[in-house]
Amino acid sequence: MADIAQWYVLHTYSGYENTVQTSIFKARENRHMEDMILDVNIPMETVTEIEDGKTVVKERKTFPGYVLVKMILTNESWQVVRNVRGVTGFVGSDGKAIPLTEQEILDLGVEKREISIGFQVGDSVKVLDGPLEGFIGTVDELEPERNRVRVAVSMFGRETPVDLELDQVEAINK
Repeated sequence: MADIAQWYVLHTYSGYENTVQTSIFKARENRHMEDMILDVNIPMETVTEIEDGKTVVKERKTFPGYVLVKMILTNESWQVVRNVRGVTGFVGSDGKAIPLTEQEILDLGVEKREISIGFQVGDSVKVLDGPLEGFIGTVDELEPERNRVRVAVSMFGRETPVDLELDQVEAINK
Protein backbone atom coordinates (compact mmCIF):
# COMPACT_ATOMS: atom_id res chain seq x y z
CA MET A 1 0.00 0.00 0.00
CA ALA A 2 1.12 3.55 -0.71
CA ASP A 3 2.15 6.11 1.90
CA ILE A 4 1.63 9.20 -0.28
CA ALA A 5 -1.73 10.58 -1.34
CA GLN A 6 -2.75 9.80 -4.89
CA TRP A 7 -5.91 10.27 -6.95
CA TYR A 8 -8.08 7.19 -7.49
CA VAL A 9 -11.25 6.73 -9.52
CA LEU A 10 -14.39 5.37 -7.88
CA HIS A 11 -17.25 3.86 -9.82
CA THR A 12 -20.65 4.91 -8.43
CA TYR A 13 -24.27 4.48 -9.28
CA SER A 14 -25.12 7.10 -11.88
CA GLY A 15 -26.75 10.09 -10.24
CA TYR A 16 -25.16 9.31 -6.85
CA GLU A 17 -21.92 11.25 -7.43
CA ASN A 18 -22.82 14.19 -5.15
CA THR A 19 -24.18 11.87 -2.45
CA VAL A 20 -21.00 9.78 -2.59
CA GLN A 21 -18.85 12.93 -2.32
CA THR A 22 -20.78 14.18 0.72
CA SER A 23 -20.78 10.73 2.35
CA ILE A 24 -17.01 10.32 1.95
CA PHE A 25 -16.40 13.71 3.55
CA LYS A 26 -18.71 12.74 6.47
CA ALA A 27 -17.04 9.33 6.92
CA ARG A 28 -13.63 10.99 6.82
CA GLU A 29 -14.67 13.44 9.54
CA ASN A 30 -16.40 10.81 11.71
CA ARG A 31 -13.36 8.52 11.63
CA HIS A 32 -10.82 11.37 11.94
CA MET A 33 -9.15 10.39 8.66
CA GLU A 34 -8.56 13.92 7.32
CA ASP A 35 -4.87 13.05 6.93
CA MET A 36 -5.71 9.90 4.92
CA ILE A 37 -8.62 10.98 2.70
CA LEU A 38 -7.67 14.43 1.45
CA ASP A 39 -10.15 15.38 -1.28
CA VAL A 40 -13.09 14.18 -3.34
CA ASN A 41 -13.74 15.62 -6.79
CA ILE A 42 -16.50 15.26 -9.36
CA PRO A 43 -15.05 16.38 -12.73
CA MET A 44 -17.34 18.99 -14.26
CA GLU A 45 -17.42 20.79 -17.59
CA THR A 46 -19.16 23.97 -18.67
CA VAL A 47 -21.44 23.55 -21.67
CA THR A 48 -23.56 26.01 -23.61
CA GLU A 49 -26.98 24.78 -24.68
CA ILE A 50 -29.84 26.44 -26.51
CA GLU A 51 -33.18 26.03 -24.73
CA ASP A 52 -36.33 27.70 -26.07
CA GLY A 53 -34.19 29.90 -28.31
CA LYS A 54 -32.05 31.14 -25.39
CA THR A 55 -28.41 30.35 -24.76
CA VAL A 56 -27.95 28.70 -21.38
CA VAL A 57 -24.59 27.93 -19.75
CA LYS A 58 -24.67 24.80 -17.58
CA GLU A 59 -22.28 22.69 -15.54
CA ARG A 60 -22.47 18.97 -16.14
CA LYS A 61 -20.53 15.95 -15.02
CA THR A 62 -17.70 15.04 -17.37
CA PHE A 63 -17.84 11.36 -16.36
CA PRO A 64 -21.26 10.41 -14.96
CA GLY A 65 -20.95 7.49 -12.57
CA TYR A 66 -17.38 8.32 -11.51
CA VAL A 67 -15.88 10.25 -8.61
CA LEU A 68 -12.20 11.01 -7.95
CA VAL A 69 -10.76 10.67 -4.47
CA LYS A 70 -7.31 11.77 -3.29
CA MET A 71 -6.21 9.51 -0.50
CA ILE A 72 -3.40 7.54 1.05
CA LEU A 73 -4.39 4.00 0.22
CA THR A 74 -4.37 1.72 3.26
CA ASN A 75 -6.64 -1.17 4.14
CA GLU A 76 -8.58 1.13 6.49
CA SER A 77 -8.99 4.04 4.06
CA TRP A 78 -9.92 1.62 1.28
CA GLN A 79 -12.62 0.07 3.49
CA VAL A 80 -14.05 3.45 4.51
CA VAL A 81 -14.35 4.68 0.92
CA ARG A 82 -15.42 1.35 -0.56
CA ASN A 83 -18.26 0.95 1.97
CA VAL A 84 -19.87 4.34 1.23
CA ARG A 85 -23.42 3.87 -0.05
CA GLY A 86 -23.47 4.34 -3.84
CA VAL A 87 -19.85 3.28 -4.42
CA THR A 88 -19.61 0.12 -6.51
CA GLY A 89 -15.81 -0.08 -6.43
CA PHE A 90 -12.44 1.35 -7.34
CA VAL A 91 -11.40 1.47 -10.98
CA GLY A 92 -8.45 -0.86 -11.45
CA SER A 93 -7.56 -4.41 -12.35
CA ASP A 94 -7.94 -7.58 -10.32
CA GLY A 95 -9.82 -5.65 -7.62
CA LYS A 96 -6.82 -3.38 -6.98
CA ALA A 97 -7.20 0.39 -7.06
CA ILE A 98 -4.85 1.96 -9.60
CA PRO A 99 -3.89 5.62 -9.09
CA LEU A 100 -4.16 8.19 -11.87
CA THR A 101 -0.93 9.26 -13.56
CA GLU A 102 0.37 12.85 -13.34
CA GLN A 103 -0.68 13.43 -16.95
CA GLU A 104 -4.20 12.10 -16.34
CA ILE A 105 -4.54 14.42 -13.34
CA LEU A 106 -3.45 17.41 -15.43
CA ASP A 107 -5.68 16.41 -18.37
CA LEU A 108 -8.70 16.15 -16.08
CA GLY A 109 -7.90 19.53 -14.54
CA VAL A 110 -8.23 18.09 -11.04
CA GLU A 111 -5.06 19.78 -9.84
CA LYS A 112 -3.45 22.79 -11.38
CA ARG A 113 0.30 22.88 -11.68
CA GLU A 114 1.71 26.32 -10.97
CA ILE A 115 4.15 27.46 -13.59
CA SER A 116 5.95 30.71 -12.94
CA ILE A 117 6.40 32.61 -16.16
CA GLY A 118 9.68 34.50 -16.28
CA PHE A 119 8.96 36.17 -19.60
CA GLN A 120 6.34 38.29 -21.32
CA VAL A 121 5.30 39.26 -24.85
CA GLY A 122 8.28 40.72 -26.70
CA ASP A 123 10.93 38.91 -24.61
CA SER A 124 13.56 36.63 -26.15
CA VAL A 125 13.32 32.99 -25.13
CA LYS A 126 15.21 29.77 -25.78
CA VAL A 127 13.34 26.60 -26.74
CA LEU A 128 14.25 23.82 -24.26
CA ASP A 129 12.36 20.86 -25.66
CA GLY A 130 10.99 19.40 -28.87
CA PRO A 131 12.17 19.53 -32.49
CA LEU A 132 13.20 23.21 -32.17
CA GLU A 133 15.32 22.65 -29.06
CA GLY A 134 18.08 25.27 -28.88
CA PHE A 135 16.34 27.79 -31.13
CA ILE A 136 15.96 31.39 -29.96
CA GLY A 137 12.72 33.28 -30.56
CA THR A 138 10.53 36.17 -29.48
CA VAL A 139 7.31 35.70 -27.46
CA ASP A 140 4.31 36.75 -29.61
CA GLU A 141 1.42 35.53 -27.42
CA LEU A 142 1.01 34.17 -23.89
CA GLU A 143 -1.90 32.00 -22.76
CA PRO A 144 -1.03 30.84 -19.22
CA GLU A 145 -4.55 29.45 -18.62
CA ARG A 146 -4.01 27.07 -21.57
CA ASN A 147 -0.32 26.43 -20.75
CA ARG A 148 0.61 27.87 -24.17
CA VAL A 149 3.08 30.37 -25.56
CA ARG A 150 3.48 31.39 -29.22
CA VAL A 151 7.09 32.10 -30.15
CA ALA A 152 8.34 33.61 -33.42
CA VAL A 153 11.40 31.58 -34.38
CA SER A 154 13.68 32.49 -37.26
CA MET A 155 14.01 29.54 -39.66
CA PHE A 156 15.45 29.69 -43.15
CA GLY A 157 15.51 33.49 -42.99
CA ARG A 158 11.82 33.78 -42.08
CA GLU A 159 9.96 34.38 -38.83
CA THR A 160 7.80 31.31 -38.12
CA PRO A 161 5.23 31.26 -35.30
CA VAL A 162 5.44 28.12 -33.15
CA ASP A 163 2.99 27.11 -30.37
CA LEU A 164 4.72 25.57 -27.36
CA GLU A 165 3.92 24.69 -23.76
CA LEU A 166 5.10 27.16 -21.13
CA ASP A 167 7.68 24.78 -19.68
CA GLN A 168 9.26 24.24 -23.13
CA VAL A 169 10.85 27.70 -23.16
CA GLU A 170 12.94 29.82 -20.82
CA ALA A 171 13.73 33.51 -20.78
CA ILE A 172 17.13 34.61 -21.99
CA ASN A 173 18.75 36.83 -19.39
CA LYS A 174 19.58 40.17 -20.87
